Amino acid sequence: MKRTDYNLFLDDIRDVKMIYPEMKETDFMIVRDFKSFVKIIIEYGLPVYISFDNDLGLLPNGELAPDGYACAKWLVNESGLDLRNLKFYVHSANPVAKVQIESLLNNYIAHLNES
Repeated sequence: MKRTDYNLFLDDIRDVKMIYPEMKETDFMIVRDFKSFVKIIIEYGLPVYISFDNDLGLLPNGELAPDGYACAKWLVNESGLDLRNLKFYVHSANPVAKVQIESLLNNYIAHLNES
């Protein structure tokens, strides 16, 4: 069921109120990992707004889980979606990852707008 009226919150630990005290949990679809991020977007379409964490914990085998940057790369390189109207915020505490995600998405969206 495609829809275009939802917000997506990507974070393995935090809840919405920790980042957006004025909002409710129900204002977002909450995903905790890369697979859920991809699944929700494939099922529902591109959200209006995405709030990104980067570090998404460990896999059951102890390896680092795919992170928020991997999610952003999937949007740009594999989703096939038009991201021109996407609004996003990177709430990650990881300053390097914050810049990576913001730069990737901002540069790609600027490229789309020039086309």
